[in-house]
Amino acid sequence: MSIKQSLLLKRSLDLLLSASALLMLWPILIGIWMLVRWRLGKPVIFCQVRPGWHEQPVTLYKFRTMTDERDEGGNLLPDGQRLTSLGRMLRSSSLDELPELFNVLKGELSLVGPRPLYTHYLPWYRQHERIRHEVKPGLTGWAQVNGRNYLPWDQRLAMDVWYAENWSLALDVKILLKTVKLVLMSQGVSADPDEAETDLALERAAESASLRSTHNRAGLNIGGGSHNG
Repeated sequence: MSIKQSLLLKRSLDLLLSASALLMLWPILIGIWMLVRWRLGKPVIFCQVRPGWHEQPVTLYKFRTMTDERDEGGNLLPDGQRLTSLGRMLRSSSLDELPELFNVLKGELSLVGPRPLYTHYLPWYRQHERIRHEVKPGLTGWAQVNGRNYLPWDQRLAMDVWYAENWSLALDVKILLKTVKLVLMSQGVSADPDEAETDLALERAAESASLRSTHNRAGLNIGGGSHNG
């Protein structure tokens, strides 16, 4: 089977499975909608722009899980402090991501692929890590079934690149089956983002600053040696 045929079949499976899931899960979707509306108010759906295929912007849909609480200066409190008990339940069960099935129907996401990360991470990817954007992002992926947001960033992005370079329909099926198992067992993901996942941009910026400091000290040591005579 050619790559073009494989991609066409992948898209067909995305359409079939996402449409079937929405038809089967619509009572759950409506129930969650009502709960979020009652407990958190409007908006029920949280929309956020993230880089998609070839780093083109995509607006993702999720059920809202946090309040809009702010500090005295009007700044939003950290995510972990705004996360409600309902939000924790939705995140730990991955139910908050069900609206992303509409992204799959629209062709913006695939069921399987590297997760679309924050836009402000784009300047901080290493060159080889950008390969992750050469395939369509997904609801679940190779990194998600091998540690999810507990993985260190270098390892997580390396897994995304490996998937992009080794993609096959058989691999997608394997990832989907493993995802179902993990979701049913509520394993591998922290409901509180402050407990597990660090900010890639801050982490890489700190690494860069540390390297510059080390190089500067090395330069001073070389140029500041004593001279006799």
